[in-house]
Amino acid sequence: MMHPAFPVILAAPSGTGKTTIARRLLELRPDVGFSVTCTTRAPRPAESHGVDYHFVVGDEFEARVQRGEFAEHAVVHGHRYGTLRSEIDRLMASGRNPIMTIDVQGAVQFRQVFPQAVLIFLLPPSAVELLSRLSGRGSEDMATLARRVDSALTELATVEQFKYVVVNDALEHAVTQVLSIIDAEALRRTRLTDLRERVTALANELRDAIR
Repeated sequence: MMHPAFPVILAAPSGTGKTTIARRLLELRPDVGFSVTCTTRAPRPAESHGVDYHFVVGDEFEARVQRGEFAEHAVVHGHRYGTLRSEIDRLMASGRNPIMTIDVQGAVQFRQVFPQAVLIFLLPPSAVELLSRLSGRGSEDMATLARRVDSALTELATVEQFKYVVVNDALEHAVTQVLSIIDAEALRRTRLTDLRERVTALANELRDAIR
């Protein structure tokens, strides 16, 4: 049965592993594609423009906001982030489900523009593990780390706005759970575009068989 592509959003506090999970999904499934986010922050080591993020300056970001190019945009840890509508349209036109790793406030905005989106909240296995992941990056001073912890507390309070919750206690287990969610959502009755025709054809065949 056929279904149109739909966006899949992985939202979580920083350090929960949403980008790692997204990359693993891309390795495993040809029917997903990564939506590259725009940001005004500087690249981290090993990050590439156009691959991990579209790195832009503040004036360019604001110009895109004014032109209505973003499906969502937000300020996170003092930097601006946004998802381009064109990225989502491009991926869905190719039949792939866009995978996005965005913050909680962006996820809620995005759902208003693309109501067919599937929102998944990722939880760390523990507070100790989350703190370890944040401090282990080595790119944050104590003031920045404190801001990230405050943001995590705010984001954790929004978990009830999400349909699915996955605990990232082990990468492959979390990836398997996200894959199961995508498979289940693809089979939702409201997504199946040829369901009526298929059921009608089956009914007609049954009637013909007993005549």
